[in-house]
Amino acid sequence: MRDLNNLDNLKNLNKFNKFNIPEERLLIQRDYEKKIKQSFEAREAHPRACVQTFGCQQNVADSQILRGMLKNMGFDLIENPADADLILLNTCAVREHAEHRVFGHLGALTHVKRENPERIIILCGCMAGEESVRNRIRESYRHVDIVFDPHALWKFPELLWTAYHKRGQIQEAGPESGVLAEDQPMEREDGVRAWVSIMYGCDNFCSYCVVPYVRGRERSRDPEKILLEIENLIKSGYREINLLGQNVNSYGKNLDYSFTRLLREINQIPGDYWVRFMSSHPKDAAPELFDTMADCEHVAKQLHLPFQSGSNRILKIMNRRYTRERYLDLIKYARSVMPGLALTSDVIIGFPGETEADAMETISLVEEVGFDALFTFLYSPRPGTKAAEMPDPVSKAEKQVWFDKLLNIQNARSAAIHASYINHTVRVLIDSDSRENNNINNNLIDADFLLTARTEGNRLVRLKGDPALIGNFTNALITGSKTWALYGEII
Repeated sequence: MRDLNNLDNLKNLNKFNKFNIPEERLLIQRDYEKKIKQSFEAREAHPRACVQTFGCQQNVADSQILRGMLKNMGFDLIENPADADLILLNTCAVREHAEHRVFGHLGALTHVKRENPERIIILCGCMAGEESVRNRIRESYRHVDIVFDPHALWKFPELLWTAYHKRGQIQEAGPESGVLAEDQPMEREDGVRAWVSIMYGCDNFCSYCVVPYVRGRERSRDPEKILLEIENLIKSGYREINLLGQNVNSYGKNLDYSFTRLLREINQIPGDYWVRFMSSHPKDAAPELFDTMADCEHVAKQLHLPFQSGSNRILKIMNRRYTRERYLDLIKYARSVMPGLALTSDVIIGFPGETEADAMETISLVEEVGFDALFTFLYSPRPGTKAAEMPDPVSKAEKQVWFDKLLNIQNARSAAIHASYINHTVRVLIDSDSRENNNINNNLIDADFLLTARTEGNRLVRLKGDPALIGNFTNALITGSKTWALYGEII
């Protein structure tokens, strides 16, 4: 059980957090929610809203807040935008491809708006944090009614009320430093896995990354608010808690608190559950983090620690503030205290000025570490970042050759790791019916495995079994494997 005296001390930690939106201003937004709902009820209207999310888990968590607000305002939440009275796109600005997808969606919505001019179309999220995007929306996508960035999310009810009573596009951008809005309504999608944002923003300013410019500076939520939220989630039946932040290792810097302390406090909450977190930055990772993970029974022995490049020259240009040697030392220590640790990472190939020799250093690091899985990316220039202004003489075709070599090596490693699980029994959390998630491939082997589950190391497992088992931990005998999945039988 948690120490009640310690809880009393926690309550004053966030009292003077300069990023907090005052409670009275948040209550004004709840009043706007009531006014909008009452206006629908007065007209006996039954509005429907579709929220489409692009990008990372942080956007998923933000969309859950937006869905909670919409539900409070009287909207039914649906999946098909063609049937919706309000369409909201929560966007990502980290990759160029993601932005292209969003603009493609916006273009298609021109016809949807023409069919029903009363339909409300909204663009929010990280793309809305870029001034160039807001200008483009203002000039070329006039059918969009509301545009707001992540710092203005808490004002969504007021912005929607204004859109219903004022003609013309509404744009709202919050302060560049960012804000914190606690106790927001939230509508979560399922009862197994929960996303909990513990902090927002980033202070690292990696030369390729737009996040600090669109999400602001680092700011940590009140630890007691986080602990109470997680305690309620576990009591409600959630079995996997995912802590989110651009750099969770920096959590609590503005509160005289620490991420490892938060993990230990969470671990004291009674129940049967796993805790995961992402992402960690190697420059702030330390033995204390790995010792805490090893000590805490509820913290999954799985670590996502992005290294991005194996070349010290490129790491310096990226402004990552660690070396290849430092990264390898961290991995060595983490595995020494957690021998069964599952390790994943992010890696960029083709950074401006990267040579073949640099890329091969990245590949040699991958071979030396032996990652369970990698999230791999060809470099994508983001306007406003330092890297976007750097000379980039290497052709995309040559970068693709390096990239393909990396993929082949990692895919072979992942397949070998999965094959080693055959005939072993593992504990898994059954999280969904694969038929509902459209995860079944068009072959009879996959069609027999109706359930999806995750191991403590976050490996995907397909199982035969009754959907009534969703939300339960169980043991599974692994009987087969592919590169990206294990197959098993419930014991």
